Amino acid sequence: MPMDSKTAAAMRCRAMPDLYCGSQAGWVSSGRGAMLGVLVLFLGMATSRHLAASEAATGGKTFRAGAAAVEVSPKQFPAWVSGGFLAQRADRVHDPLFARALALDDGETKIVIAVVDTLMMAREWIDEVKRRAAGSTGIATERMLICATHTHSAPSVMGALGTPADDRYPPVLAAGIVEAIERAVARLAPAKIGWAVAQAPEHTHCRRWIKRPDRIGEDPFGDRTVRAMMHPGYQNPDYLGPAGPKDPDLTVLAIQTPDGRPLALLANYSMHYFGAAPVSADYFGRFCAELARRVGGEANASFVAMLSQGTSGDLHWMDYSQPQKHIAIDAYAAQVAEIAWQAYQNVRYRDGAPLAAAQCTLTLARRVPDENRLAWARRTIENMKDRDRPASIPEVYAREQMALHAEPQRELVLQALRVGDVGIAAMPAEVFGITGLKIKAQSPLVPTFNIELANGAEGYIPPPEQHALGGYTTWPARTAALEVQAEPKIVEAVLQLLEQVAGKPRRPLLPPGGAYQAAVLQSRPEAYFRLDEFGGPRAADISGHDCHGVYEGGVAFYLDGVARQGMAAAGRTNRAAHFAGGRLKVAVPNLGSAYSVEFWFWNGLPLDLRPVTGVLFSRTREGEEASVGDCLAIGGTAASPGKLVVLPNGARQQGISGKTVIPVRTWNHVLYVRDAHRINVHLNFHKEPEIAADSVAPCDPAAKYVLFGDGGGDASTRLEGKLDEAAIFSRALSPEDLGQHEAAAGK
Repeated sequence: MPMDSKTAAAMRCRAMPDLYCGSQAGWVSSGRGAMLGVLVLFLGMATSRHLAASEAATGGKTFRAGAAAVEVSPKQFPAWVSGGFLAQRADRVHDPLFARALALDDGETKIVIAVVDTLMMAREWIDEVKRRAAGSTGIATERMLICATHTHSAPSVMGALGTPADDRYPPVLAAGIVEAIERAVARLAPAKIGWAVAQAPEHTHCRRWIKRPDRIGEDPFGDRTVRAMMHPGYQNPDYLGPAGPKDPDLTVLAIQTPDGRPLALLANYSMHYFGAAPVSADYFGRFCAELARRVGGEANASFVAMLSQGTSGDLHWMDYSQPQKHIAIDAYAAQVAEIAWQAYQNVRYRDGAPLAAAQCTLTLARRVPDENRLAWARRTIENMKDRDRPASIPEVYAREQMALHAEPQRELVLQALRVGDVGIAAMPAEVFGITGLKIKAQSPLVPTFNIELANGAEGYIPPPEQHALGGYTTWPARTAALEVQAEPKIVEAVLQLLEQVAGKPRRPLLPPGGAYQAAVLQSRPEAYFRLDEFGGPRAADISGHDCHGVYEGGVAFYLDGVARQGMAAAGRTNRAAHFAGGRLKVAVPNLGSAYSVEFWFWNGLPLDLRPVTGVLFSRTREGEEASVGDCLAIGGTAASPGKLVVLPNGARQQGISGKTVIPVRTWNHVLYVRDAHRINVHLNFHKEPEIAADSVAPCDPAAKYVLFGDGGGDASTRLEGKLDEAAIFSRALSPEDLGQHEAAAGK
């Protein structure tokens, strides 16, 4: 079919986007046209030379890349903006929204990654966008990843809690995403690629904190279930500490032309959003603009910077453990961009990188309302009368129950990409930081980064143990509806996909090692628990005796433990478990009357709150309601507040107190040594015992269970805090043993 001049010009534009000025300018003629022809010929010769070199280095295949950014700001106002419990509207654009796309081609496989300035997008809606883009580019939908930055200041594309979808905006956004993908694919040209990972721990923190047991909150259904909640406030005494770890990695994937001109940068960071007046791309847009300025500036306007959302479901920029820090969004974005810029300087480029993509679907149940909750929801909605939108949080969740009742399960799209040595895991949910760390620790590809709210939006997926702590991210709604076991099922599916694209198995989770661990193992423990698991219920015994323990009740995992200099120097963090109404139960048969228990503890409760501030460990029989053997606790209002207390015959008996008041929220080491009728307790490696008791009643030989964080039966005496590095020995440790452990403690 013959082509008219406009069609021919459009084809030339797709082939050489940097040379064609668009339909208004058109192609110049006469002398300028001749000069342009010479330039095109020169560029073609240079490209051919690079192609030959590149093909020789990559087995005859040429690696290509293309990138594009299309503005997708709304044109009609007011616009509905989701991101809060209740509906809000925007009346103008404060800064533009973009759909940014990166296309990669290794000569056999093409993939596309599109990052969109929006809160979230439904799977069905994204599927249709992909079908449109596939039709115009020829790239299979399974090789397209479309994700949201999660700005809370963009028009609503799908209904969320009390906000409806803005019906006028989704068509505008869909067209913009398709156009960005089309442009990126049309611009595919020979390229080099590289990557780097930096650490940005000061710019993201866990925003979900554990409440004190006397401050348990009420959920929208009227039940007192909230042991953990978002945004506790700075240094709020009603909260004990973070409920989970953060992922500090800032990963950059950089692409440049064969002659070194920057083409695109895809960054990934786990920080929820900063907060900006709508309509706004939030800090994501400012980050991209700052990177573009640093990398390309006005001299390279075609450079495209992208910032994808990591696993930040429970993360935010505020550090609630410190006094409030005042920082503006522009300054914050500039600081994160500076870290990315420094990482960018360390990128080592390759002429090519093998690409692979794998995808699967996973059907998961939703936590649908029972008959009582459904009846409550119906009554609440009836009381709304003729109002279209809820005016309170209970009304929001009443309507959500009806939505879950109508659709009791969902099918998720999970995806993994490989770009050279880099793994990319894509999940259609708001994922906690600990989940992202689990995937990174086991992925067969190093580095791996995670993109949440990709290819859909199914709400928060807290790990199972976080459901026990309650709070907003667990309240059943379309924004947090999936079954309790959703997170481990998603992690397993994603790891299988990463294995598929990598062509090799996942990495095993190994104990971190170190000097202290070696010293404890050298003392031949009967059981040794690092308490560094990603989750329960199994607590791994690394002594070799297989005395594995069981976590029971409320426990949060993978929190910061005792600082170890050697691990920190290697870029690793020692981890601990936080007990929030829970405990660790260990069966140690034939422990006898000569034994030792050694561990680190961190108490989070005030010392004037309970008669016993918290039990650190005890021995008990099977089925006993209270400890019948040795018990070590922190004293409270009943006696010796803040001091160690030995209770030889159980937590309800009169105790023997230590001398030192232990500050709240500090790490402390304790060694409990029982040798027949004598008990010595050493605090923080002091050779002189904190407690020395002679003529103590003998141990009960039937007390084969050791309980960490619990005295048995009475939950009101359980430790509210963290435990780390717990070891049980079937002998009385000597002062020499203690000295060896002290020498290794800081290493």
